[in-house]
Amino acid sequence: MSAERSPAVEEQKRKGLRVAFAVSIGFTFAVYVGAIVPFLGPLFAAQFLLGSSRPMPLGKTVGAAMVILIAGIGMMVLTNVLGDRPAPFLLILGLTYFACFAAQSTGKGGAAVFLVLVVSIIVPLLGILNKELANSILSILVAGVLSGTVLMWLAYAVFPEPFSREVEARIDERPPALGRALANTVILLGSVVICLTSDNLTVAVVIPITVASLLGQLDVAASARVAIGLVLVNLFGGMLASIAYAALSLRPNLLSIFLIVLVVVLFIGGRAAARSKDAPVFAGALTTFLILFGLGVSPLPGSAAESFATRIVYVAVALIYALLFAVILWPRTRETKRISA
Repeated sequence: MSAERSPAVEEQKRKGLRVAFAVSIGFTFAVYVGAIVPFLGPLFAAQFLLGSSRPMPLGKTVGAAMVILIAGIGMMVLTNVLGDRPAPFLLILGLTYFACFAAQSTGKGGAAVFLVLVVSIIVPLLGILNKELANSILSILVAGVLSGTVLMWLAYAVFPEPFSREVEARIDERPPALGRALANTVILLGSVVICLTSDNLTVAVVIPITVASLLGQLDVAASARVAIGLVLVNLFGGMLASIAYAALSLRPNLLSIFLIVLVVVLFIGGRAAARSKDAPVFAGALTTFLILFGLGVSPLPGSAAESFATRIVYVAVALIYALLFAVILWPRTRETKRISA
């Protein structure tokens, strides 16, 4: 039995090391150059690396990067043209979210779908809530996509995957769950509308991305106990960010940032890299950690004004909001009944 497990364990170790290496290097470099959203590139890299044990072919890598960039440019145009007209703006935004959730429900698209979703959240919110950032959103996005792609390839160069004749397991493709995608769209769009009524950039970044992340994780929930576990693990990611920031305040320098992120991501990323149903949950916790810790060291206006305790409350509110409305709005399938039981 141990001999059968060893290849999977070794694969998990390599994938976890790649994620930890890429995220820690990318995050530290982003802070060094003064990136406004330092977690964006590392988040992209982590999603690319967790999506497969093999490096994406060059054509697929360029394609994914182009899709993300086109989505960002489209969101910029949408915000500039319709930002002051709520009805058509929210309608097109909702259609974009629906397309992403429908693609996710089929098992296709991989990390690129979630990243398009993140871009479609961040760009409109930052463009409307902070006019100073509106002109630099495209450069922020380009830097995030390029750095995430470079970090992915660098991680595979440092921790290469050994040659194997075994074909990687095919992703289970399913028919689109349009009812669930529509419900998820309503839930996410509701959180975006709430954030648009506030001038708080921290709320605008944390809550919608947390909601989108949890909605993707809920696909693995088979019972109410598992669903509550999802909330607790994501909160754990936020608490880790708080502890990490407290540790950084004792010795605030780039080396400390690198070591703190490396240790935390080794802990979470190793579990997110496993071939198990729990992997998406820890990937969500990693997303929460990167966003909160990134906001703590970010020069984003107002990002340093609030305590980490307040930000963790935002995460908790977003998680409870997403879980509650998923139970209410999701079509009553066998899985939904078990979550609400």
